[in-house]
Amino acid sequence: MNDSIIRYILGCVLKIEGALMLLPCLVALIYREGEGFCYLAVAAVCMVLGQMMSFHRPDNQVFYLKEGCIATSLSWILMSAAGAVPFLLTGEITSFVDAMFETVSGFTTTGASILNNVEALCHCSLFWRSFTHWIGGMGVLVFLLAIIPLSGGSHINLMRAESPGPSVGKLVPKVRYTARLLYLIYLALTVLEILLLLAGRMPLFDAITTSFGTAGTGGFGIKNDSLMGYSAYLQWVVTIFMVLFGVNFNAYYYLLYRKVKKALAMEEVRWYLIIILCATGIIWFELCKGGMQLAGALTHAAFQVASIITTTGFSTADFELWSQTSKTVLVLLMFIGACAGSTGGGIKVSRVVVLVKTVAKELNSYIHPKSIRKVKLDAKTVEHEVVRSINVYFATFMIVFTVSVVLVSLEGKGLVTNFTAVAATINNIGPGLELVGPTSNFSHFSNFSKCVLIFDMLAGRLELFPLLILFHPAVWKEMRDQRHAPRRWFGEAKYSRRAPR
Repeated sequence: MNDSIIRYILGCVLKIEGALMLLPCLVALIYREGEGFCYLAVAAVCMVLGQMMSFHRPDNQVFYLKEGCIATSLSWILMSAAGAVPFLLTGEITSFVDAMFETVSGFTTTGASILNNVEALCHCSLFWRSFTHWIGGMGVLVFLLAIIPLSGGSHINLMRAESPGPSVGKLVPKVRYTARLLYLIYLALTVLEILLLLAGRMPLFDAITTSFGTAGTGGFGIKNDSLMGYSAYLQWVVTIFMVLFGVNFNAYYYLLYRKVKKALAMEEVRWYLIIILCATGIIWFELCKGGMQLAGALTHAAFQVASIITTTGFSTADFELWSQTSKTVLVLLMFIGACAGSTGGGIKVSRVVVLVKTVAKELNSYIHPKSIRKVKLDAKTVEHEVVRSINVYFATFMIVFTVSVVLVSLEGKGLVTNFTAVAATINNIGPGLELVGPTSNFSHFSNFSKCVLIFDMLAGRLELFPLLILFHPAVWKEMRDQRHAPRRWFGEAKYSRRAPR
C-alpha cells in the first residue's frame, strides 16, 4: 500500500478546495457580506494543512486501483468535512450533521437539502452550495490530474475510481490531457448555458448558480420554489442543458474532432434519448388528460423527465400531485440515470442496456442450448469480465439500497417516503415523494437516518466500491503492517520506531 501518495493526494485536494473557496469570498466582497471572512478563514486553514501534507512529493508515485479507490473515497470525505465548516461558522446551519449532509449533497451533486428557507442564506453561501455541484460534477480528482503532473502510468486508476460509469478510458494518449479535455468541454457548456440564461433576462447571479447546478446535475436552487418562478424560455434552456450534461462526454469529444459517425453510433446515447422521449410522451399525455394546457404540459413533462433521469433534481412543478402513472415513470427514471461518462448519477443507461441484453442472451440459451450468442454494445462484443462486473455492481447496489431502506425505516415514516428518500440519495437525485417531495426537504429525519443517507450519497457518486473498500479489514491490516514493516536503504534494513526489535 503506497500510503505516502494517498497522503500527498489528500493534501493537494485540500489546497485545491482552499483555493476554490476564495470565490465565495469574492462574492461576499461584491455583496458586502461579513460571512465572507468565515470562508476566508477556512480557505486559509485548508491551504496551510494541504501544503503541510503535500510539501514533500513521494518518490514512489505509482499506485494501483486499490490506492486510487482509497484516495478517492478519503478525498471526498475530507473535502465534504472541510466544505461544511463555513456553514457552521456563519451560523446558517447549526448542526454538524446537517452541515455535512448539505455539503455532501452538494459535492455528490445530489441536491437533497435540510434547509427550510434557502433564500435566508447569504449570497456567498448560496454561491458555495451551487459551486459544490460544479466541483463535484466532473470530479475534483479529475481536476487534480488536469493541473498537477504525476509521474507513473497508473493514474488512469484515479480517474476510474472517481468517474461515474462502467468504464473510463483515455480519450487521448495521456491521462492528464484527457482530464484537461473533459474540463474544457465541461467549462464550455457551462459558459454557453450562462449566456443563454442571460439572454432570457435571468439575473447574473441566478444564471451562474443555476448553470452550476445544471452542469453538475445537482439541483441546488437559490429560490424556495426551485425554478418554478422563471419563464418558460429559461425552463427550456435548463431542460436542454440537463439533457446535454447527461450525455456521455465521449460523444462531445467525437463531435469536437469531427468524428460524427462515431458519435452517432454510440448506442447508449441513442437509448438515453429514446427513454427521455418516451417518458416525456407518457407524462405529457397524463398531464393533458388531467386538464393542463398542451404547451404547459409539455414544458413541465420535458423538464421533470430531464431533471430526474439526469439526476439533477430541479423542479418546475409539484409532481407529488401528478397521476400515479407519472410518478411511477419518474421513480423508474431515478434508477436508470444518465449515461456513463457524464455528470449524471443513477445506475447508468449503459448498465441497464447490458443487463437487458444479458437477460435476452440467457433466454435465447434456454430456447437454443447449442447457440453461441455474445452481448454487444456499439457493435462491439462486451467482454465477459465487464458483464460480470455489471452484474456484481447491480447486486451490490440492491444490497446497499435494501439495507439503507431498512435502517431509515426504523424512524417509522411511510414506505414511499423511506423508499424514495434512499432512491433519491443513492442515485444522487435530490427530491423523492411524499415527505421528501419537491416542495419538502430532509430536515425531519433523525441524525442517524441523515448519516445513512450521507453514506448513500457518497456511495452512489463513487459507484459503491471505492467507498465500500474502506470497510474491508484487509485494507487497514495492510496499512498497519506497512507502518510497522522495516524500511530499507541501500539494501540495509532499518526499522521504524514502532517496529519490534
